Amino acid sequence: MERDLAATIEARGVGLTFETGLEALQEIDLSIDAGSFVSIVGPSGCGKSTFLRLVSGLSHVSTGELTINQLPPIEARQQQRQLSFVLQDATLLGWRRVWNNVALPLELRGVAEADIKTRVEESLQRVGLNQMANLFPHQLSGGMRMRVSIARALITDPGLLLMDEPFGALDEIGRHRLNDELLGLWCDRRWTCLFVTHSVQEAVFLSQRVVVMSAQPGRIRAVHEVDFPYPRPRSLRTDPEFGRIVARISEDLEG
Repeated sequence: MERDLAATIEARGVGLTFETGLEALQEIDLSIDAGSFVSIVGPSGCGKSTFLRLVSGLSHVSTGELTINQLPPIEARQQQRQLSFVLQDATLLGWRRVWNNVALPLELRGVAEADIKTRVEESLQRVGLNQMANLFPHQLSGGMRMRVSIARALITDPGLLLMDEPFGALDEIGRHRLNDELLGLWCDRRWTCLFVTHSVQEAVFLSQRVVVMSAQPGRIRAVHEVDFPYPRPRSLRTDPEFGRIVARISEDLEG
């Protein structure tokens, strides 16, 4: 993907208050450049996932302005069709094989069958699951199901990928493996990625910037730059500077 096809996100004074009167987000100011990888961390209930819903157009801001490529999120999604969402639950259709799950977004868009075949094969190849194409979701491990979910999300070549704790249910080995694979895909295509996680180490390993949110109502407490070059080896996690960045972010979370 060309970098200029990736999405930009601009949030200015964004707030969200539910009908119950509960204020979920307050005065969120955040600019995310095209092709960047940004993670959001914060305590449970601080509005991390809520902010992703706003960016996706599934919820609407109460105050302020939020745009994707200078359009309101729902218009950007409808006009440009360039947003994909990956959740902690892989949300695969149990009665469809891996191949058919990955093909679904293209089928819904009326893409020609021959083009679907080519793109599904390419997408499964990218995540190393081309040998699993005829299996059903219940025949896969949790990590494999998540890789299918990522393949499905990326098959439309989105300019923006929203990821809400996608690896939270995996063990440490599985999480590290998928961190590596996700970064490899991102380095190759350079879509914009907004990634929510409870793991500070995961956020630092993956991201160029880590946004720290405070408890409800969610505000941005700090933004940390992570300047390690890509690709990032697993050994980075033992680098002293990596540890210092993790410690600073952890202090902000506890503050």
